Amino acid sequence: MSVLPSSVTRLIQPFAHRDYALLVSAMITSTFASGMWAVAMVYQVRRLGGGPMDLSVVATANSIGLLAFVLLGGILADRYSSRKIVILVETLFFIAMTTTAALALTGSLQLWHLMITGFLAGAGGAFFYPAYSALLPRMLPADQLLAANGMEGTVRPVVQTALGPMLAGFVVAALSPAHAITAIAACHLAALAILRFIRPSKEYDAPAPEGGEARPSVVRQLREGIGYTMRTSWLRWTLLFSIISVFTFIGPFEVLLPFIVSDQLHGDAKLFGYALAFFGAGSAIGSLLIASSKFPRRYLSLMTACWCFGTLPLALVGYVDAAWMLFAILLAFGITDAVGMVIWGTLLQRRVPKHLLGRISSLDFFVSLALMPVSMAVAGPLSQVMSLQAIFVIAGVVSPVFGLLAWWAGKFAKDELANPLDSPVQIDSAST
Repeated sequence: MSVLPSSVTRLIQPFAHRDYALLVSAMITSTFASGMWAVAMVYQVRRLGGGPMDLSVVATANSIGLLAFVLLGGILADRYSSRKIVILVETLFFIAMTTTAALALTGSLQLWHLMITGFLAGAGGAFFYPAYSALLPRMLPADQLLAANGMEGTVRPVVQTALGPMLAGFVVAALSPAHAITAIAACHLAALAILRFIRPSKEYDAPAPEGGEARPSVVRQLREGIGYTMRTSWLRWTLLFSIISVFTFIGPFEVLLPFIVSDQLHGDAKLFGYALAFFGAGSAIGSLLIASSKFPRRYLSLMTACWCFGTLPLALVGYVDAAWMLFAILLAFGITDAVGMVIWGTLLQRRVPKHLLGRISSLDFFVSLALMPVSMAVAGPLSQVMSLQAIFVIAGVVSPVFGLLAWWAGKFAKDELANPLDSPVQIDSAST
């Protein structure tokens, strides 16, 4: 009689919990729709006659929606029922995409409609993912959280940057962007239906204050999270590095990559979908590699190295003359990015006090992506005064410089040895 390896058993154990299985199924379906939107939006903008500038505007609207509400989303997830939040958000997604699809199919869609849809999609994500993260420890035993996080880190990139974009590319090429948006609305309807089967439970609500005390104000909770971040050296310097890194590569990656595919490789939506699929495949491989290994003792150094040197292949994007070259670059980028993200997620769970984790996670999301809309807004105009080759070189080489600076200034090498993650949970003091 064969026995499953212990690593496989650990990965599938959380699915024995009915509500978790429903939640993760809805998350996968919604994330699949998000991956389809990344491609459908690009080619809907182009169907309207838009270029890099117009694509920048729509992509920036999505980022603004995300950043405008992500801090509030994290706080609300710690205050109210996360189950109700994810259901309301999925309802918003369905209404927004259904309306956009109807406008596109009838020929009434305009660029400003896509801007509103992008803004709503970003705003919805700002509430959905903090609530989803808050639900996990309320649904699962503590010893199954790592498996759940590892599963998410593997599945999310596959559906969001591989399968979703790939299907959207096929639909756009065979039919139209409007039909792809219709399929996106159907995915959100399916996710909403799945979420409705999660049983209402007080366990899924935020814990009430002890001793009957009044719940702290939103401003006070936000101030506590910011104060902890500023006092904690490894957290502060990692977030500063993330701001610069995201600013330099996210705009070229999100806005200009489609034009590398079309203008340089003479490809269509299908080829662009394949390109994103290789990035997603790399993310899945990276997540599996680190999740199936012993957690590294030099976790801060390895995380920083992955995020630093993982962007270097992007410097070659502007010089590719064959699809396989672009696929190889995005595969490598996806692997290193995912390894860093899995380490970072575990680091937050292990070293941040539990009562601050929701706020710190949202603050991490906000700070890391603070310049994302600026990067997207700048990418289009920048392409009018600089070559795509030069822009991608900058995107590839800036992160290593600032990452090494953060590693040195934050004293990561000393910190990780003083706080091994195989020891009891470390509650960081105000170290600088």
